[in-house]
Amino acid sequence: MQKITPKKFITLIAVLGLGGMIIAYAVAFAADTATVTATVTMQKISLSVSDGTVDYGILPADTTESTCSSELGDAQTVTSDGNVAEDFNIKGQNSANWTLASTAGTDQYVHSFATSTCSTWPGGTALSTSYATLATNVAPNATTTLNLQIHTPTSSSVYTQQNVDVMLEAVAH
Repeated sequence: MQKITPKKFITLIAVLGLGGMIIAYAVAFAADTATVTATVTMQKISLSVSDGTVDYGILPADTTESTCSSELGDAQTVTSDGNVAEDFNIKGQNSANWTLASTAGTDQYVHSFATSTCSTWPGGTALSTSYATLATNVAPNATTTLNLQIHTPTSSSVYTQQNVDVMLEAVAH
């Protein structure tokens, strides 16, 4: 019989232990791998207005003028330039000398909007200096028609051009 020396015994134990650890590692960590493909697109909220300019011209006091086809014929087209459904909001502003109001008065004007195509003013919603809803759930690249009507002050001591701009905003639906 062959005698196993302590050195051979320690070497044998070390080799068997190392082999056992390798087998245990392979069993404990053996696995298939898989990949989850993930993508993301940044949300874009945007609108544009074409042609973006309305010139009401010189108007008498207490007069209305609209962008409908029988008057100025200048309806605006609001386009969703975003990549998600959007809501469009609209508001008016005070000019340098006139106050935006719900009824015309001395140095008070009314600016209204409608989203229908019109030959004559169909009636609309008076603007204020706070945002109101113009359109909801507008798909990407879809358009909304915007017609405007101004009602000049009943009287004024100011006879210079007034900027009565309309602001639009897009928000995620």
